[in-house]
Amino acid sequence: MKTIIRNVLQASLAVVLLALLAWSPVFASRRAEFDITDDPGRWFENVAGPVGGSESLAVVTPGTEIDFDHRSETAHTVTALIWPTGARNMPFDTGITKGSHRVVLRTPGLYVFFCEIHPFMFAAVIVDNPRTEGLDLGETITLINGITVPTSSDLATRLLRSFFIATNTANWQDYSSEDAWHVTYPDVDVRITGGLVVNLRAVLEARYGNDFILERPVKPETPGLGEVWVNTQFELTAGKDKPGTATAVDAATWEVTRKVALPDRELNNPHNMWTDRDQELIFVTEWFDSRLTVFDRETGEFVDKFSVGESPAHVITRPDTDELFVSINGADRDDSVMRLAPRAEGGKERIDIGEQAPHGHWITSDGSRLITPNALNESSSVVDLDTGKIRIVPTGSHPLAIGVMPDGSKYYVSNFLDSTLTVVDLDTFDTSEINLLANYDPITGQINGPVGGLPIQTPVSPDGKFMVTANTLTGNILVIDTSTDTPVKMLPADPGAHGVNFGAKQGGGYYAYVTNKFSNRLIVVDYDPNGDGNAADARIAGSIALVTSSNTETDDNVTGNAGMGGQGVLAIPLVYHGWVQNLPDSWADQLTTGQRNPLP
Repeated sequence: MKTIIRNVLQASLAVVLLALLAWSPVFASRRAEFDITDDPGRWFENVAGPVGGSESLAVVTPGTEIDFDHRSETAHTVTALIWPTGARNMPFDTGITKGSHRVVLRTPGLYVFFCEIHPFMFAAVIVDNPRTEGLDLGETITLINGITVPTSSDLATRLLRSFFIATNTANWQDYSSEDAWHVTYPDVDVRITGGLVVNLRAVLEARYGNDFILERPVKPETPGLGEVWVNTQFELTAGKDKPGTATAVDAATWEVTRKVALPDRELNNPHNMWTDRDQELIFVTEWFDSRLTVFDRETGEFVDKFSVGESPAHVITRPDTDELFVSINGADRDDSVMRLAPRAEGGKERIDIGEQAPHGHWITSDGSRLITPNALNESSSVVDLDTGKIRIVPTGSHPLAIGVMPDGSKYYVSNFLDSTLTVVDLDTFDTSEINLLANYDPITGQINGPVGGLPIQTPVSPDGKFMVTANTLTGNILVIDTSTDTPVKMLPADPGAHGVNFGAKQGGGYYAYVTNKFSNRLIVVDYDPNGDGNAADARIAGSIALVTSSNTETDDNVTGNAGMGGQGVLAIPLVYHGWVQNLPDSWADQLTTGQRNPLP
């Protein structure tokens, strides 16, 4: 009998130890290591292997050293996004670097690190006190913008859910699959506010559901005009090591017509695109590298490449000269926008913006002023391109994108970590704020109107009447009336909603095209279907799965993450005021009178 009891105890102990090791492969070494990579889902890759389904999670004991080793082609930051309130050695921030770094975590609780340049890159560490029941998440967590919330709050669990989706490619939404969308959460007990021990998977599934039947993409009834190009940044192909393609959709048929991977050029995480005045070339930034690459729009053939600086994010042309302006997101200096001659033929010149790390910039329709959001400085810069004079305007936390009224009267800045938009008068430089979470209770999760969490791209419609904002945390779309600066409609999107751009609709009006990082769907928004200037009837007109078909021309074979990673989106022809007037006749003749002259 004693032998039987001893064997049972030994077996039970072995099971416990195996479970502990599965969750915490670094307990014994007192050291955890993350490799910083260019690879989708595992941008911060736990060297010890996946934990709870995530490539980017570690569970350790107090006093463990966390090492971040650089394996990427470009610069990053390692910055504490979330930490246990009052934790030692917090906040932690390396600044822009290509080096390796380490931090010792002593206070039990949940820590999340991210890259401020590429803010979907996450690493999470749970520092667990082995003498307490459940893995310790802490009483409260503090966010980088100063907000403190209980770990039991909706905001805390919503952020955790986003982490588990972003860092596990199997958790991304696949609209080419017939299977239900299932999110794998760790089946583990955690200790939260008040010492309550709950099952993490059970809480997340109770709050946000699981095993959703995704609606099959349905094409819009009314065709668009021209093409829609999407940076499917996480798509993997056979002929290169780095991820990313550019995907073309024919807006007349809503078919995916082309995939451009440029395998011979090792296109690396293509992030944002623009075109030249003739709509012949596609300029694409390689966000995890230092290059601006150019290819032919009609054939997909490589044309040229330019070394511009670390982590080039967005590119846009000056409407009056067709010069290119590229934001150098990984720059640690003030001259962090690169100007290139028209069609990228000729010399390069760095533009001083007075700050560093610009992301999604814009140029006024008359070509006179460059406006940048400076992601690491809580500011935007307005640069007179003829005189070089700079005006620095304060914004919210982590500004990522600019939207400018076509008449140049004001501009908007999306503040990623604050979930706000800063509104700037371009005559007086007075500012106001739109709080996208005003209708949201971060503790209970109750929503009483349009909300948007972690906004990214937010362009203004060509006619200046509305702005459309993609919100990555809440996975939704906001339509904002620019006459009142008020959100008037909230529409569903997918996890990691990211890019927005406007294109012409056949017969008049415009579509807003919206991309999603963690799905393979392009969403088509008809924000003013009646053409009456009222967005109350804004709706999803349809959607397209960004995957290949037998009619898709490709220069490489897709091997993984098919159509995933939708970020930059570009509609051809350009229909914004200032650009649309310079279209060649072959394109201009396809537009209505109102589309050729979008301002009344």
